[in-house]
Amino acid sequence: MVVLVDDEQLLRSALATLLPLEGRIEVVAQAEDGRGAIEAVRNHRPDVLAIDLEMPGMDGLEAVEAIVAERPQQSILMLTRHARPGVLRRALKLGVRGFLSKSAEPAEIAEVVRTLHGGGRWIAHEVLEASVVDDCPLTDRELDALRETREGYSVAVIARRLHLAGGTVRNYLSSAMQKTGTSTRHDAARFARDRGWL
Repeated sequence: MVVLVDDEQLLRSALATLLPLEGRIEVVAQAEDGRGAIEAVRNHRPDVLAIDLEMPGMDGLEAVEAIVAERPQQSILMLTRHARPGVLRRALKLGVRGFLSKSAEPAEIAEVVRTLHGGGRWIAHEVLEASVVDDCPLTDRELDALRETREGYSVAVIARRLHLAGGTVRNYLSSAMQKTGTSTRHDAARFARDRGWL
């Protein structure tokens, strides 16, 4: 059983039609965004979640983070057009076991779904190649602080959410701004996001 999540309706419908033709794969639900993904996984408890990385609102990684908090053993296949540096590392840290280009043939996607269902891993060669070029100068904690900044939280709220002192958060943000050559924490977060570090 597979749940498909992609904001591109045409691609999602095509996959939902083609995957069952590639063997014993049943698409039990579809969603167009991260919030829909969380709901579909709760309702259907799929063997494999195939989810797009880049979606408006809550993106694939944010949805995956919420899903694995509830279902740590959920098999996840992440589909992407652009394997930006830093994204693969974060996805793997969250427990994503499959990473594949959205341009892959349905037969290959089906093969990866079966591999993940069997407990295996699959990272497409071109995704792995792109992810090796990790030019991010920011520490994990600086990235955490910028991620929270993107959500619009104040320093005090970020400190609470990350279980850190306010001064520590300010230091991380200041360091991130210095490393990115930006003048505000919001610019630093945008800069990091544009380069695929977040």
